[in-house]
Amino acid sequence: MMENIFSTTTEQITNPTYMSAAIAIVSSLILGLFISFIYMYSDKKLKSSVNFAFTLVILPALVCIVIMLVGSNVARAFSMAGAFALVRFRSVPGDSKDIASVFFAMSVGLATGLGYILFAVMFTVIIGIVYFILRRIGYGTAGVNQKVLKVTLPENLNYQGLLDDLFDKFTTSSVVDRVRTTNMGSLFEITYIIKLKKDADEKKLIDEIRCRNGNLNIVLCSDDSQKGVL
Repeated sequence: MMENIFSTTTEQITNPTYMSAAIAIVSSLILGLFISFIYMYSDKKLKSSVNFAFTLVILPALVCIVIMLVGSNVARAFSMAGAFALVRFRSVPGDSKDIASVFFAMSVGLATGLGYILFAVMFTVIIGIVYFILRRIGYGTAGVNQKVLKVTLPENLNYQGLLDDLFDKFTTSSVVDRVRTTNMGSLFEITYIIKLKKDADEKKLIDEIRCRNGNLNIVLCSDDSQKGVL
C-alpha cells in the first residue's frame, strides 16, 4: 500500500493538520521545480517559454491546495468548480509537449494533495527522466525536416500545380493544408506542409517562389511554431 502522510480516518483526511498540509505544499513546489527544470533543459533548441516554466513550478502546489480544500465535501467541490469556471485562459494554445507537461504537473499536485508524497516523488523522477532523455535524443524527429510554407498569390493566378516543379526539386513531399482569401478577396494565401530534402537550400526555394507570386509575402517556418495558430 502507498503511504499517506494524512491520517487514515475520514475526518483527518478531510481536515489535514497544518504540519502535513505544509509538507504537502512544499513537496509540490519542489517537484514542480523539478518538472520545470526538465521542461526548460530537455529541448536542445531552447525554445521553452519563461512564463510556462514558471507556471509549472506553481501549478502542482495550487492543485495540491485545491484538493486539500475540497476534501470529501461535495458541496465545497461544486463551489470550487464554479469559482474556477470564472477563469478565462487567453494565452495561445501550446503544443502536445506543453499539454503533457501541464497534466504531469497536475498529477503531482493531485498526488501530494491526497498525501501520497513518496508516490509523487517516485513517478515524478521516473517520468521526468524518461521525458528528458526522449527530448534530448530527438525521439520521433530523426530524418524529418517538416516545414509550413505560406505563399500569397494574386487572385488571377491559378495556384493548382503552380509550384509542383519547385516542390519536386526542393522537397520530398508537399501537401496543401489550407487555402484562404485575404485583402478583400484580391489575394489567395496558400498554406503547404512540406518536407525539405536534406540538402535543400531554403533561400533558393523562396527566391524561385518570389519570381512566380510577384514578390508577395512568403512565410517558411517550422511546423511546431504554427500549431494552434494556423
